[in-house]
Amino acid sequence: MEIILAKSAGFCFGVERAMGTIYDNIKKQDGKLYTLGPIIHNKQVVDELYEKGVQAIESLNEAILENAKIVIRTHGIGKSIYDEINKNEMTCIDATCPYVKKIHRIVQEHYRNNYQIVIIGNPNHPEVQGINGWCENTAIVLNNFEDIEKKFKCINKVCVVAQTTIRRKKWDIIADYLKINCTDIIFFDTICNATNLRQNEACEIAQNVDMMVVIGGLHSSNTRKLAEVSKQYCKDTYHIETFEGLPEKLSFVNKKIGITAGASTPACIIKEVINKMVEKESVQTNSEEMSFEEAFEQSLVTLNTGDIIKGTVISLSNNEVYVDLGYKSDGIITMNELTNDPSQKIEDIVKVGDEIEVFIVRVNDGEGHVLLSKNKVDMIKGWDEIETAAEEKTILEGKIIQVVNGGVIAIVKGIRAFIPASQMSDKYVSDLNIYMNQNVSLQIIDINKRKRKVVGSVRVVLEKENAKKAEIFWNEIEVGKKYTGTIKKLMKFGAFVDLGALDGLIHISELSWTKINHPSEVLKEGDIAEVYILDFDKEKNKISLGFKKAEDNPWEIVKSKFNVDDVIKCKVVRLVPFGAFVELLSGVDGLIHISQISNKRIGKPEDVLTVGQEVDAKIVEIDLEKQKISLSIRALLPDEVPVSNDDSDENKQEELPTEYKEDVKVTIGDAINEKSE
Repeated sequence: MEIILAKSAGFCFGVERAMGTIYDNIKKQDGKLYTLGPIIHNKQVVDELYEKGVQAIESLNEAILENAKIVIRTHGIGKSIYDEINKNEMTCIDATCPYVKKIHRIVQEHYRNNYQIVIIGNPNHPEVQGINGWCENTAIVLNNFEDIEKKFKCINKVCVVAQTTIRRKKWDIIADYLKINCTDIIFFDTICNATNLRQNEACEIAQNVDMMVVIGGLHSSNTRKLAEVSKQYCKDTYHIETFEGLPEKLSFVNKKIGITAGASTPACIIKEVINKMVEKESVQTNSEEMSFEEAFEQSLVTLNTGDIIKGTVISLSNNEVYVDLGYKSDGIITMNELTNDPSQKIEDIVKVGDEIEVFIVRVNDGEGHVLLSKNKVDMIKGWDEIETAAEEKTILEGKIIQVVNGGVIAIVKGIRAFIPASQMSDKYVSDLNIYMNQNVSLQIIDINKRKRKVVGSVRVVLEKENAKKAEIFWNEIEVGKKYTGTIKKLMKFGAFVDLGALDGLIHISELSWTKINHPSEVLKEGDIAEVYILDFDKEKNKISLGFKKAEDNPWEIVKSKFNVDDVIKCKVVRLVPFGAFVELLSGVDGLIHISQISNKRIGKPEDVLTVGQEVDAKIVEIDLEKQKISLSIRALLPDEVPVSNDDSDENKQEELPTEYKEDVKVTIGDAINEKSE
């Protein structure tokens, strides 16, 4: 007989977490424990918990209120049940699978935003019923393609989620239909990766064996689906809860047998089934073999609870590591005792053949197994490293694993460290969830080993780094030097730019060669901009930046494009008592004095010209230094009115009023300001 055991067989992360939670509370013995429904779909586990004093109830009314503790099972519950628990002042121990919790948040958020919730799954499954409770039980539940015609009408604003344990094929069929027939729809593929992996692995094994044995509760949804997919490829598929569920006369001799198990099946049941299959198939050993066994027993090491020893990883399952310790029984490290980081996978931490240092938790767990912990070894070593780092102000690396009230939890050297929200950044952060599963550099700012409390700060590290960057920046800064920065904030008077180490300011006058009313006409927050240093003051920590480029200066264009005596077409943009301003280029205006508008005497410019009119004019003077241009229309007209040499009032050219004499040749700035008024 050859047995192929699925790597994914047994407890998933959510079930492992729930069982750890309930056993921790059993140890405390400080109140009656109830589970609202079976904690998982496994009769053997439920019976074992009952023997330990944990009662499964169907409604809160069955609980004795005094010192009652209600454990929420992995499938989760609706919001109204949480409200009822709080109303009755019961203690709530929430063992809902984190992946199911995520679906609750998605449904609640989108329901509040007026989305119609659609759940793809079994309407009678407790997980689906719990999800529906977060949208006031208004969800449309689709369990198959036929349900679409009966229950679903295409409407706007639809949010689709999935029961975590449904088959991928079901999701694809229903989702594809909804995509085609709904225009405003959001999909959240919430099928648990572990479920998908487990089903794919079952298919693969079933195609290569003579018999498939699927171990798990007969009422477990994910276990039934494993049996269904296995039977598609292997007709001799048996869904059992224990070994006794197999036919009594079933032969295992010379057969290749595949074994998998549901997410709610304990490892001890899987091992019991395998051991009994081996016993049934094997023959009794002879006396010589027994002698060999006795000699082997004498060669084994001695283990004691609390020892730290080294072993070799010999196999991995979905949630356990098996370690050869040189003892008569192999050691087991559960996921809870392997890592504190729920996002990590076993295969990312250890591999078969790795030598690993472990803590002996218990030499015999009642089933002959040695319970081990890698976490405890990491914690013992970690405390020493953290204490040293705190004294020496050394920077450590940590991973954010949880967002809590007032901050986040990070794993540092195997130890849980609290980082207050104010210490997560040197800037205000509104949503700490952006740091989830990120690695951060931090410094320990408080430690209490007796109370097992560690407080860290990312902000201290950032401030030190920024101080170093600022020092380097000030040492290298010089007028004219170019930098690439990010537009951080726009104000009425200019734009602040993040240069990496420090912030600088582009005054509004330095943003454009033409007049603008607000920096947003040129830039927006988040833009990447190339700037250069105009001025700086290290003592006042001020940096003035330039943005507009010399080559874009319209007067540089004037210099290359226009010459005196050129005749150009220009547009009248403003009329004043002493003449008309005309636009030559965007940002460049010239003046046609009233005496140069016509070859006849006129009382005011409006007698001949109107704003917006295009005219031909001759350039009579260009003053680049003062940025002034003078033009003449008259120079292009025939001299119809004779000019007398006498000084009579009739023949004398009109004298420019004193207050306008200096404005005949206007600067670009004057012209723009007059236009804006």
